[in-house]
Amino acid sequence: MTFKPAISPESNKNSVYLQSPNRREFLRGCAWTGAGVLWALVGGVPQAFALDDTGSLGHEAVLVSSFHFVQISDTHIGFNKEANPEPIKTLHEAITRINTMPVRPSLIVHTGDITHLSRPAEFDTAAEILKGLPAPVRYVPGEHDTLDEGAGKLYLERYGKGTKGNGWYSFDDHGVHFIALVNVFNFQAGHEATLGVDQLKWLADDLRAVKQSTPIVVFTHIPLWSVYQPWGWGTEDGGQALALLRDYGSVTILNGHIHQVIQKVEGNITFHTARSLAYPQPAPGAAPSPGPMKVPAEQLRGYLGITDVTAIQGNRNLILANSTLAS
Repeated sequence: MTFKPAISPESNKNSVYLQSPNRREFLRGCAWTGAGVLWALVGGVPQAFALDDTGSLGHEAVLVSSFHFVQISDTHIGFNKEANPEPIKTLHEAITRINTMPVRPSLIVHTGDITHLSRPAEFDTAAEILKGLPAPVRYVPGEHDTLDEGAGKLYLERYGKGTKGNGWYSFDDHGVHFIALVNVFNFQAGHEATLGVDQLKWLADDLRAVKQSTPIVVFTHIPLWSVYQPWGWGTEDGGQALALLRDYGSVTILNGHIHQVIQKVEGNITFHTARSLAYPQPAPGAAPSPGPMKVPAEQLRGYLGITDVTAIQGNRNLILANSTLAS
């Protein structure tokens, strides 16, 4: 089985772009085709383990971990098109999966597009459903959460308390430093996102108090790296944020927006894009434009899923495990 990279590898020799058709690449391919993958990142190099056919984690390290959390993304409450006319149902399925995990997560990270049209009723519905999760939820907005007349006012009224600027913030949990970045305000379709000068200055100030040995998790909506520039799947000034993070020993960057799993390791930084819980989107460049992709109904849940992230005691690198609703 041969897998082709969605985009060309960068010339940076420190960038590990998983493209050789060996066991590692085969397992990476499983993440695209519906099976889950457990990624153990050691010294910046990913080691992959398949999840068993029940979707449970197939590595004993997870069972002895000191801390783990779950990433969900792109719930798009209010979406009702053919690609998935029942996103509420698939969100409920994801919550059931999280509640039946063998280890209870300490935290849930939602990487944006909670709603589809930023309507108050959509925010209300999402909030009520997400009460069913077994741990506190931390949010960043997606561009679909800033479509109201106040250009994000409804999102900030609900989730902006105690944050800076347009909703960025940081916190510490179990020895991991979390940084929530916002790159969806002033969003223009087809153009790369921006963080802005004020947020980048805040990030530099925030990192001054963080030891270089501390694992860092950055979560945002649109990828900080350029996944596919013609579709705007990247952040124009993301490189400035990455430059501030390169001196830290372990950095994991989580995002949503593109509704599919793509991973890249570049030196000490691991990039991970998450599946949606609403509908799939085409692979970069595989269609005339991005947007909801209709698949046969019986295949839909193989494109939707969650990411479990684990910090192992004594190991500064994090483990990422992807699973689909079909697993």
